[in-house]
Amino acid sequence: MEVKTSLLDNMIGVGDMVLLEPLNEDSFIENLRNRFDHNEIYTYIGSVVISMNPYRSLPIYTPDKVEEYRNRNFYELSPHIYALADEAYRSLRDQDKDQCILITGESGAGKTEASKLVMSYVAAVCGKGQEVNKVKEQLLQSNPVLEAFGNAKTVRNDNSSRFGKYMDIEFDFKGDPLGGVISNYLLEKSRVVKQPRGERNFHIFYQLLSGASEDTLKKLKLDRDFSKYNYLSLDSATVNGLDDAANFRTVRNAMQIVGFMEDEVQSVLELVAAVLKLGNIEFKPESRCNGFDESRVKDKNDLKEMCELLGTEQTVLERAFSYRTVEAKMEKVSTTLNVAQAYYARDALAKNLYSRLFSWLVTRINESIKAQTKARHKVMGVLDIYGFEIFEDNSFEQFIINYCNEKLQQIFIELTLREEQEEYIREGIEWTNIEYFNNAIICDLIENNQNGILAMLDEECLRPGTVTDDTFLDKLNTVCAEHQHFESRLSKNSKFLTDHSLPHSCFRIQHYAGKVLYRVEGFVDKNNDLLYRDLSQAMYKANHSLIKQLFPEGNPAKVNLKRPLTAGFQFKASVGTLMRNLQTKNPNYIRCIKPNDKKAAHIFTESLVCHQVRYLGLMENVRVRRAGYAFRQAYEPCLERYKMLCKQTWPHWRGPAREGVEVLMADRQVPTEEFAYGRSKIFIRNPRTLFFLEERRRRCLQDLATLIQKIYRGWKCRTHFLLLKQSQVVVAAWYRRYAQQKKYQNIKSATIMVQSFARGWKARKILRELKYQKRCKEAVTTIAAYWHGTQVRREYRKFFRANAGRKIYDFIIQRIMQKYFLGLKSSMPSMSPVDKNWPARSYLFLDGAHTALRRIFHLWRCKKYRSQFTEEKKAVYEEKLEASEIFKDKKALYPSSVSQPFKGDYLEISKNPKYQKLNSTVDEKVLLADVVNKINRANGKGAARIFLLTKNSFVLADQKTGQVKASVPLPDLTSISVSTQKDGFFALKLKEGSASAAKGDFLLSSEHLIEIITKLHRTGAMAADGDQLNIDISDEFLVQFKQDKVCVKFVQGSPKNGNGVSCKRKNNRLLEVSVP
Repeated sequence: MEVKTSLLDNMIGVGDMVLLEPLNEDSFIENLRNRFDHNEIYTYIGSVVISMNPYRSLPIYTPDKVEEYRNRNFYELSPHIYALADEAYRSLRDQDKDQCILITGESGAGKTEASKLVMSYVAAVCGKGQEVNKVKEQLLQSNPVLEAFGNAKTVRNDNSSRFGKYMDIEFDFKGDPLGGVISNYLLEKSRVVKQPRGERNFHIFYQLLSGASEDTLKKLKLDRDFSKYNYLSLDSATVNGLDDAANFRTVRNAMQIVGFMEDEVQSVLELVAAVLKLGNIEFKPESRCNGFDESRVKDKNDLKEMCELLGTEQTVLERAFSYRTVEAKMEKVSTTLNVAQAYYARDALAKNLYSRLFSWLVTRINESIKAQTKARHKVMGVLDIYGFEIFEDNSFEQFIINYCNEKLQQIFIELTLREEQEEYIREGIEWTNIEYFNNAIICDLIENNQNGILAMLDEECLRPGTVTDDTFLDKLNTVCAEHQHFESRLSKNSKFLTDHSLPHSCFRIQHYAGKVLYRVEGFVDKNNDLLYRDLSQAMYKANHSLIKQLFPEGNPAKVNLKRPLTAGFQFKASVGTLMRNLQTKNPNYIRCIKPNDKKAAHIFTESLVCHQVRYLGLMENVRVRRAGYAFRQAYEPCLERYKMLCKQTWPHWRGPAREGVEVLMADRQVPTEEFAYGRSKIFIRNPRTLFFLEERRRRCLQDLATLIQKIYRGWKCRTHFLLLKQSQVVVAAWYRRYAQQKKYQNIKSATIMVQSFARGWKARKILRELKYQKRCKEAVTTIAAYWHGTQVRREYRKFFRANAGRKIYDFIIQRIMQKYFLGLKSSMPSMSPVDKNWPARSYLFLDGAHTALRRIFHLWRCKKYRSQFTEEKKAVYEEKLEASEIFKDKKALYPSSVSQPFKGDYLEISKNPKYQKLNSTVDEKVLLADVVNKINRANGKGAARIFLLTKNSFVLADQKTGQVKASVPLPDLTSISVSTQKDGFFALKLKEGSASAAKGDFLLSSEHLIEIITKLHRTGAMAADGDQLNIDISDEFLVQFKQDKVCVKFVQGSPKNGNGVSCKRKNNRLLEVSVP
């Protein structure tokens, strides 16, 4: 029987806050502390996950953990973010319910990491396959790009998201991801021009200056020194644990995976550099004759470099910083800008340029990751948005962030109550209304179209006359004075007149999370978010490929005199769209909590956690979940867990599970008012009842464990005894056999020994006799030889004394020469002219003859070798020589082609009857005929074509039918592009404007690439009257397909499924060739 774990097993504290007893804020915080101290960072509130940031790596996100939580019930294992992700994914896949995961919490609580964990879990458990893996990789790699441009270091978090992100991940009917859509909310663009002390600008600025190459920085006219840029704070330029250089390389790689082209990446970096340059532009006052001051640029070097990056005229942008044109109906009025206004215009341009660039990045990523099919998709939304913010100095940004959180709290309570009510009705349990704080009154205070704060702010911004933050506060004091959640020192409500904690320039709102004091300074300017029309038109005039898309309102032909929408109105509309989107999906919640402000592990600050628990509304959430019945469980797992508590249900219950639970509860004498029976679940009202059952189960398990141990030990001892007895019998039998074998071996060994000694004595005796006879015979022979020698020398001594020396010398020399020539004859080298081997001479006096013979032999064999050449063979060697000049040390495929002869006509087109019709269409002699693959840009696959080369043209024909597909004169061929690797891909680039170039260039592949390009090079030079054909050898080149240029990129990769070179379409403008 499979042993299943449960949320209630081995529990540290209480895993589900709904079961906390007693329930109050102190016990809630203490339970979180207890679990946090034991590295249990996740806790449930029903189906809501509370996540504590541990500020360190924990071994709870391994592939084994993924498999452990895969396809498991939500309450089956200990609390984990994987359980929520699995529940959401299975509901989407199996029940066809669109899901959304809402992740909230303050900065530094771990929202971004939580969203990454959810996406990585879904990517791990969904389907596999080349296209699916590509989509998953693009979805995951969109995070580093958005983090680089949208995250920054703050005092609370080294990687704080300064924008809200909502991603809809789209799945097919099998649950495999098809693509996604990202929405961004309220980028904190004011950070571009000014950062609080101890904080940094957006990551991309520091990553670019730290990680870009010297050549890239030179092109962007930048320097690595952070201190040279006014928009970059210096007190926190470097952050411990952040490697900006490595992160820049990660961002470049992620942009490539997502689908950004190289020119798009370069354009983005140019705009980032332009923002840095824009911050260095400074102004000086210049008096005019009318008495007004006019601003002028101090040092025009940074302005000049910025204009070069953006491709705009320096005079146009300089005038836009000095003058402002106001249009009203048919009139245009041009006014000068003073220094303060010029600085405002500069900062407004920088903020708008960066904000629009960020929005363009989101749009561009959406184009790459969107689903290609138009069929209905299942959707899982992941919302990573800023949590409720209460700072010492709260401004317009905190106001609209807290407004968004009010809306999220409202929808959270509504959806939670609706889910509870639907489950009660579904199970047939009586529903009782639950009293809770409804924050709709606060949302109405902010968003009401007639007298809401945002409506009042928009009305004040659009009002003619002098508009200031103080006039806006006066209007609020008039309209909202009687509202119970609005407080102001200057309102008509007398109870706040003596409240010294409420300054005169501030107002206070009592949010669901507590009271927040807002300073009105900057509300009007930040809501207006004005960019002078002169600056928009100056940007539109730029020649930069991206700028015109970012500033469409600068088009003089489409001048719109209407005032642009305010920031508050746009954000209110975005929040409304988001709320409507969330209400159509099944919600899942992750509440992130930061345990301390020091970003350190093992520190739990109770006051900080308590503050977050209050403004996240977690206690309210627990009370809503506990109203009615605190715990519910299906009958089958309930009976499986507690069946040992009753003799009638243990060990097996044969009837329906509900009847077994009823018997169990009656046997335990649980009061009937403490539980209720639903259609598929049992509902338990009080956690004490559940803990009573758990305690009884624990005791029963101890008794069962003791019984199992007793039975097991008895069985183990009996088994051990029987094994010992059987082993003793086997050992005794084997020993007796061994003893007899040993005795026999000893007797046999002794007999052999005696025999060997006897045979040895006889053999030695015979050997001594034979040796004696041999010595006698040798002695007789030696004596006879000496005697005969003495007689011969005595007889012939007189004939040798006169000429013996000279004759001996001549004889020796003659013998040496004879031996030399005979040795030379037997060891002659081969007839190959490149063979440098030659036999060594044995005596020094033969050195001259030896050298002369070597030279004569070499000249003779060269002559013999040349006499064998035909005219055709000479031409082949000339082609081989030309191939060496083109490809040697440039193309990795060349060395393997050296030993292969150039055949030319591989198809025997003149003899093969299959190609008779094709041969008749070619009037000239065919120099080369081969089968090549024509690469299709749509999918990277090849189609077989016959390639014919004549003196004046080349022809591509269908392999099966022989029909001519293209015939191109060689003068129309401008260049050939190949890679440096071992592939057979080559691109034939045609002259622009020629008739042959109507359908674009040809991208082909062939096994005889070296021979084809060499023959094209030779024949093309002759056809073009001596002009050499350009051969481009590079791992990345462009190919013109009709009206589009596609980049062909060669990368190293391991061969898959036994194939070699593979070509894949990455996007509409990139073909990637993987070469092993």
